[in-house]
Amino acid sequence: MTYLVAGLGNPGPRYEVTRHNAGFIVIDHLADDLGASYWKDEAGAKTALVRHGDAEVVLAKPQSFMNVSGNPVRLLAERYDVPFDRLIVVHDDLDLPEGTVRVKAGGGHGGHNGLRSLHQRLGSGDYLRVRVGVGRPPGRQDPADYVLETMGRQAAEAMGEAALVASRATLAIIDHGVARAMNEFNGA
Repeated sequence: MTYLVAGLGNPGPRYEVTRHNAGFIVIDHLADDLGASYWKDEAGAKTALVRHGDAEVVLAKPQSFMNVSGNPVRLLAERYDVPFDRLIVVHDDLDLPEGTVRVKAGGGHGGHNGLRSLHQRLGSGDYLRVRVGVGRPPGRQDPADYVLETMGRQAAEAMGEAALVASRATLAIIDHGVARAMNEFNGA
């Protein structure tokens, strides 16, 4: 059985330490935990194929920008014949407090440009999600500026801790299913 875990983010060093790259940060943690040793370019994404228990897991970081990340994810889902119940999308979420992790099955895009692109390219929002809370911007700061600014030390540390939890949540979905993962991670 194959799972596709797609972390949403923006390519390039300019965006490495930004809130909008939460998905890439989680994918990097998963790659380390699962022993990914080889990344390749395929379907507009960096991918690594790993095993976790009985599952084959495709880790993916789309290399298009966030607002057009749906196409690489769709192409990978088709290539590996992954249905929505085995497609896990990891992304930042302004509506969750910083450092919070939540698991979700389906839903709308909530104004998130990466999810909007996925909805458009997949024709549905019925995939699974691991949401990494980044909180709302302070004062009147534009949310787009907030998620794209380089994080300070405290925010980067909170992101690192959240990424570890999000990695565990992702593996819990694969190991036990989304309902059990929601029970485990959404009540904390």
